[in-house]
Amino acid sequence: MRIYILILALLAGSGCAYSQHIISGNVAAPQNKPLDGAHIHIEQWQGVSSPDGHYEVHGIPSGQHRVVISYIGYKALDTVVDVYSDMVLDAVLQPESTQLKEVVLSENNSVSKNTVHEQRLRTETLEKYSNASLGDALKEIAGVYSLKTGSTIVKPVINGLHSSRVPIISNNVRLEDQQWGTEHAPNLDINSAGRVSVIKGASALQYGGDAIGGLVVVEPVSVLKDTLFGRTIMTADSNGRGGSLSSALHQGNDKGWAWNEGGTFKYMGDRETPDYVLSNTGNREANFAGDVKYIGNTYDASVSYSFYNATIGIAKATHIGNVADLVRAINNGQPDVVEPFTYNIGAPRQEVQHHLAKANFNKQLDDDSSLSLQYAFQLNNRKEYDLRRGNFADIPALDLTLATHSVNADWKQEKENTTLKAGMSGSAQFNDASPDTGIRPLIPTYDKYDAGAYGIVSHSFSETLSGEAGLRYDFSHMSATKYYQKTRWDNLGYNGVFDRFITADYGTQWLTNPEFTYHNISASLGIRKKLSTAIDLLANAGLAMRNPNPSELFSDGLHHSNGTIELGNLAIKKEKALKLSATLLKTGGAFRFEATPYLNAITDFIYLSPTGVEYTIRGTFPVYNYRQDNVLMAGLDLHTDWDISSHFSHSFNFAYVHADNTTKNEPLIDMPPLNISNTIRYKTDWHRLFMELRSEAIFKQTRYPQNNFYADVPVNGVLVPTLVDISTPPDGYQLLHFTSGMQFSLGKTMASINVSVNNIFNTAYRDYLNRQRLYTDDIGRNFQLQLKLNY
Repeated sequence: MRIYILILALLAGSGCAYSQHIISGNVAAPQNKPLDGAHIHIEQWQGVSSPDGHYEVHGIPSGQHRVVISYIGYKALDTVVDVYSDMVLDAVLQPESTQLKEVVLSENNSVSKNTVHEQRLRTETLEKYSNASLGDALKEIAGVYSLKTGSTIVKPVINGLHSSRVPIISNNVRLEDQQWGTEHAPNLDINSAGRVSVIKGASALQYGGDAIGGLVVVEPVSVLKDTLFGRTIMTADSNGRGGSLSSALHQGNDKGWAWNEGGTFKYMGDRETPDYVLSNTGNREANFAGDVKYIGNTYDASVSYSFYNATIGIAKATHIGNVADLVRAINNGQPDVVEPFTYNIGAPRQEVQHHLAKANFNKQLDDDSSLSLQYAFQLNNRKEYDLRRGNFADIPALDLTLATHSVNADWKQEKENTTLKAGMSGSAQFNDASPDTGIRPLIPTYDKYDAGAYGIVSHSFSETLSGEAGLRYDFSHMSATKYYQKTRWDNLGYNGVFDRFITADYGTQWLTNPEFTYHNISASLGIRKKLSTAIDLLANAGLAMRNPNPSELFSDGLHHSNGTIELGNLAIKKEKALKLSATLLKTGGAFRFEATPYLNAITDFIYLSPTGVEYTIRGTFPVYNYRQDNVLMAGLDLHTDWDISSHFSHSFNFAYVHADNTTKNEPLIDMPPLNISNTIRYKTDWHRLFMELRSEAIFKQTRYPQNNFYADVPVNGVLVPTLVDISTPPDGYQLLHFTSGMQFSLGKTMASINVSVNNIFNTAYRDYLNRQRLYTDDIGRNFQLQLKLNY
């Protein structure tokens, strides 16, 4: 009942609709030749030009929107506009095809050739999470969950899968940033994104053949209209007592020079649960991204650079000293270390820097085909600091430097009803594990070389049916240099099995040179059937193969960010996944929805499983081993949008995954529980005021394997076997979040003020997929104030 009272209180005093506008104009070819049937896409709103080239798109809300105007055989207009009243936008399209940019048409006179449904985050959502992370924002898409390490390290989980099964493509470059770790968040700034899309399944073959879970595509702002505009976002949070500042400038052009630049600074202190401070959980970020582009008549060339720099505190309560501390920390439900709030970030912590530089050249070969060439360089340095004393206090316990060179060549041809795409890629990667840490590195020094080639054909068979098929081959070779303690070598069962890798004997250790070569075939097949003017049916089958990553092969010791000992397995084989999915998609009208059931059968699935504890001079830690079994995953993602009236709208997300380890005939570990969210929004015309209430319900995970174990704990001088419950998931929980905002005109500058309250009732909870749930609660209530300036 109190929820309904709260809704009524929030809505009291407001009485009209969110501002909606009309964008209209004319679409023509050179010499003012009208283009009949050009497609106009303004995010989820669409229109088609009439025979005289005129179009009108109604119902566009105030704010910044991406506009794409396209016509087969002509270069699309792709720009960003600020909409605060009815506006006229004319377009003259040049007779050439779009290079590399895939425009997803969801509602046309004829069926789209794109058989994979992309789910995109709105610009408003990206700005809402300006002070958070990509993983936090992606949770607003049905079927996307988050894997957390504490409150600040968040990575996306798509249909139950994460990490190297979900590649992230940033500015058309595959992000290479030590993504093997469950507690390694993507090293990119969400404020540098102009558009973020999620592709579920293994169908995006141009980016690789190992996207077993799905793909996240992050694109920068691209403006082809001759205009200069900027944006600044300032955010302040009560929980963490800090905030962020992000600012960007964009100069667009349809010919000649264009450029973008932007930066972000974040400064946060310790987070707090409803009952205590999470000591040492502050974070800092200082990021930059920029690019320069020259656009000619039949070509364009660009260079870009981005820098991500973050310091992330790890809760002190997750690092324990002995087995008694471990048992008490897990079983008591209260952290042993609770200190007063501070902005200081001590050990344990992560310090991460990521550089990405790219050069790109696109050439229009003729009216139907184009060629793109790209070179990218990435340099990632990850340092993880443990609680160390004396001369080692300021020396990282893990220091990894990863350098990646990559090249891509992509060709595309679009003729009448058929689109052909083909390409080749190659990369050379070098990981250096610094010996100056004084500790055997968790991940060794290694070199890795990859090469791949793909081909994709899309065809419209009729006005209502289209299909797509693709094939990809990948080659990969990895060579590592690693020391193994002979006792560990024997305990892992390597003696006599992997002796060919041994290159030298150092008394208590073996020096080894493990080498692995992989050949992979990936494929995709999809169809799209238009059932009516508003409803499409998409069906896809994808075959994907993923090689084991360095962590799964070589891990050997304490992972300091997690406070766990992780052990890899040289016998691990590559994963092979067959995923079947279907999407029923309704666009347009007052009620819109998308429903996606899927089935994913994975052979030799690699997972991390707890097996006990290990006693070290540093302390006592849980031990996790990488294992491999066959699994079967089935699930359903559901999303709806309902314009209840001109005042109210409602959105609904539902996601459930049922996963079994078919080898062991038990539930699969670390699967997201059933989660449901409801959002009701009320919009006004008075200063574009809006109010939104969101309910997030996470059910208790009832399907999990039993991995509890006993540890000997001293009680009155006697060792007593004590159960350590690391398997039982925490209770489910429900959170309520509120957001409200309004806009003001300050001359030529448009100012927006948003106020948010997350976890309104300050609910204490623990999330099953938070790696620190054994030790601490999640964060409590947070008040946020955000000011945005568009100029």
